Amino acid sequence: MLIAGLSGHICDNCISQAYKIVNEEAGASNNKQVQQALTLLKPTAIKEHLDEYIIGQDDAKKVLSVAVYNHFKRIANAPNSKDEIEIEKSNVILVGETGTGKTLLARTIAKLLNVPFCIADATVFTEAGYVGEDVESIITRLLQAADYDVAAAERGIVFIDEIDKISRKGDNPSLTRDIKEGTQQALLKLLEDSIANVPPQGGRKHPDAKMIQVNTKNILFICGGAFDGIEKKIAQRLNTQAVGYSASVNTEEIDKANLLQYVSPQDLKSFGLIPELIGRLPVLTYLKPLDKATLRQILTEPKNALIKQYKHLFKADGVKLEFDEEALELIVDKAIEFRLGARGLRGICEAIMIDAMFEIPGNEKASKTLRITYDYALEKLKGARLSRLHVA
Repeated sequence: MLIAGLSGHICDNCISQAYKIVNEEAGASNNKQVQQALTLLKPTAIKEHLDEYIIGQDDAKKVLSVAVYNHFKRIANAPNSKDEIEIEKSNVILVGETGTGKTLLARTIAKLLNVPFCIADATVFTEAGYVGEDVESIITRLLQAADYDVAAAERGIVFIDEIDKISRKGDNPSLTRDIKEGTQQALLKLLEDSIANVPPQGGRKHPDAKMIQVNTKNILFICGGAFDGIEKKIAQRLNTQAVGYSASVNTEEIDKANLLQYVSPQDLKSFGLIPELIGRLPVLTYLKPLDKATLRQILTEPKNALIKQYKHLFKADGVKLEFDEEALELIVDKAIEFRLGARGLRGICEAIMIDAMFEIPGNEKASKTLRITYDYALEKLKGARLSRLHVA
């Protein structure tokens, strides 16, 4: 069969062969990128990159570095026949207080990787029939990050934030319908191995809309959540359970200031995640609460440190910004007082410097040096409505 063109004709056999050649070339290109990533991105190299931007959290960094490296290895060593060993996917769940760096870890890895990456917020998802977004819209975002290259999206990485916000009210199944439990069940097949039919532009599915099929078998899912109050579940388990997980933990040696290091799948179930979802997130790790010394380092040391950002902002207006050591200590003390972690540092800095950032631009008589002293910072914080400082 000949198909007419503007200046010639082409037969159906030539079209089929050309289609196969294009697919083979695309597959070879993808495999080459994966092999290059395996050569460059060893777990130690990934962690070293994370260390440049994130202070502390060594346990979480190691777990994520290994998970990402194994993700590349799994794709590169896909079995060619049914007789070969198939490496199963190991999705990750991060547990940590707000402001400890869960989302920052994901964003930093995104800059390093050469695979499609997206961040989704679990709070907007609901099961079919309720107001909200379908869980398949996660894959739509990944497709958009891959410029609608399905093959590239099928080897991408997804970070699902606020996974704890879709936990049911308790670990006991209720006779009444629980919308949040339904959302967890909708995520099950997506996290494991399924063909997701996703609308190209996102939103709810429509019977007449065209769908794109994406296989989630090789997509790595990383979930994160604050799980506020899970320490009580951990403490209760460690104090009452005489066998099993807690048997290996000497109650006299328990670090009560950081109970999250003892978190187990049982605690996630008690918090309200269904066992089926926990089973699809086999790698569990935690992020330590930030102490004063760590917050002080976060303020000034990373490549993208907050103080460096403000100095860069003022430099654009021709002003040199300086901070006294006592002023930095005050910022850290206030962040600890508000219990907002590293995220609270920005709100406090904004409260201190909002007047300067308002008055200096366009003011030719303004001093070319702005020094933030303890007294200056304390005065600005007293004048600010600190009750408004909250997690954005």
